Amino acid sequence: MSLPTELSEHTLRTLSTALDLTIADDTALTSSMSPDPVGRLRVLRGGPIDKAVTVDLVVPAIGLDSHMIFAFTPADSAIPHFTLDSVRSARYHAMHLDLIPRADLAVHLAYLDAAYLPLTPLLEAAWQLDGVSAAAIGPRQRAMMSPWMVVCRATESAFRALDATVDGYLQHWLTLVDKGVPAVTGDTAARDRANRANLFSPEVDLVWAQVAGLLGDEQAERVRAELLG
Repeated sequence: MSLPTELSEHTLRTLSTALDLTIADDTALTSSMSPDPVGRLRVLRGGPIDKAVTVDLVVPAIGLDSHMIFAFTPADSAIPHFTLDSVRSARYHAMHLDLIPRADLAVHLAYLDAAYLPLTPLLEAAWQLDGVSAAAIGPRQRAMMSPWMVVCRATESAFRALDATVDGYLQHWLTLVDKGVPAVTGDTAARDRANRANLFSPEVDLVWAQVAGLLGDEQAERVRAELLG
């Protein structure tokens, strides 16, 4: 089992146990590149969240080993969404870890302090690990995430060391799900729809062109629709 697979499955087990999630859909993803499935799309429901969505893509022929988890809180909730993307390519490991804001952090200081300030020591420690370097992501995409986002490339040993960062972020998020966050103003559901439309837009994130190239347009849109809705 690869390190990204191991980390993703461990994280999903922790989520499922803590929130009493069960698999509502488990769909194989296929590609013209292989006679066998190249991945799977899973949707889990239950507990206090809306749903969790996982997308696993493994194609050894092109050096792809990618595992994504999104845990979405309800439409009317201000609790951030949790996301982890763990990847191994032919040249390096990579990670994207964040709690996606449900409100404008600049004008909701109490919300920022409760939801994000406790992550600061974890964030600082992650960037100090030997073998961790910043991944290429533009300011346009960064604007849709949080300043506490960990998006990096890592050596194998550094990727292992980031397990503690992921666990720390996840446990903090589970605490927020349990205890709630300070109230925010504005239409939380409308903001979330708009933010997710941008976050998962093929015009913003060029990875969707690669996903469509691997899975075909129909399956790529099926995955994207699950993340949007």
